Amino acid sequence: MKFLKRTLRIFLVLFLLLNVVAAFHAWKFTHFYAAGTFANKHQQPEQMSVFEKTKMVLLGVRLSKSAVSHKPEVPYETMHVQTYNGLELEGWWMPRPDAKGTVILFHGYNGSKDGPIPEAAYFRLLGYNTLLMDFRAHGNSQGDVCTIGYKEAEDVMLAYNFVQQKGEKHIILWGVSMGAAAVLRAVPAYHLHPDKVILECSFAKLTDAVKGRMRAVNLPGTPLAEILTFWGGIENGFWGFGYNPADYAQNIHMPALVCWGTQDNRVTRQETNSVYRQLGTRKKKLIIFEKSGHQSFCRNEGEKWKTAVKSFLQ
Repeated sequence: MKFLKRTLRIFLVLFLLLNVVAAFHAWKFTHFYAAGTFANKHQQPEQMSVFEKTKMVLLGVRLSKSAVSHKPEVPYETMHVQTYNGLELEGWWMPRPDAKGTVILFHGYNGSKDGPIPEAAYFRLLGYNTLLMDFRAHGNSQGDVCTIGYKEAEDVMLAYNFVQQKGEKHIILWGVSMGAAAVLRAVPAYHLHPDKVILECSFAKLTDAVKGRMRAVNLPGTPLAEILTFWGGIENGFWGFGYNPADYAQNIHMPALVCWGTQDNRVTRQETNSVYRQLGTRKKKLIIFEKSGHQSFCRNEGEKWKTAVKSFLQ
């Protein structure tokens, strides 16, 4: 009996310690320091040593807010919109004469609006206005808290409304990774009606996104992913287990293009299939990039990406 009680106490202590570590890690993953405070050299777990990976999992990694380091080669206007809680978001508005419509582009986690500049350039070449946005806590937008696309859905809505106020009636939403997840949530949450959506590397559930992080450091996803999902949601004011982009896909009734790379170790083919299968539209297309991972398909397999996008938009 004493042995059983002692064992239970040990398990209880370990469980409490695991939750403390998870809560600390979740906080660091979603709260950024001022730009330039840290070099973000550990941003890619695949490049870490075993010691660095262990330290990252136990203590988390202090990440600086992403910085904008490149600018478009075409004329642009810097625009701003304000979130419900008063954060000012920045974007680059690039109109062109006789545009067919407008493509709004949303970057991924710890990225910024200069990341999809090549994608925006191609959309302009096809005859579209473009708007590149910095999510809250990214680039030149205000804030230091990131919710992996959950609250960023409001940022999608604000950008959409900005373009609508310009008189645009034909809007296309493009998002990669966290940006794609934010688009999937924004459409039903804010009753948006874009003409089409392009979704690249979207995770299916928040727990899947965390498991992708665990895979990158060669750790088992369960139960760490579930515990981190719980604390990440609690700390940021939402229920993490209810944040499932694949479920939001059921409310996507406009044409959709889904893109995924076979070398992606962050998002699995199963997740991609889940998002694609649950899309509420029959006008959908899945493009697989054999030579790419969790990265820009436009940069890495440009001709294939451009062919797919051009065909989709025709």
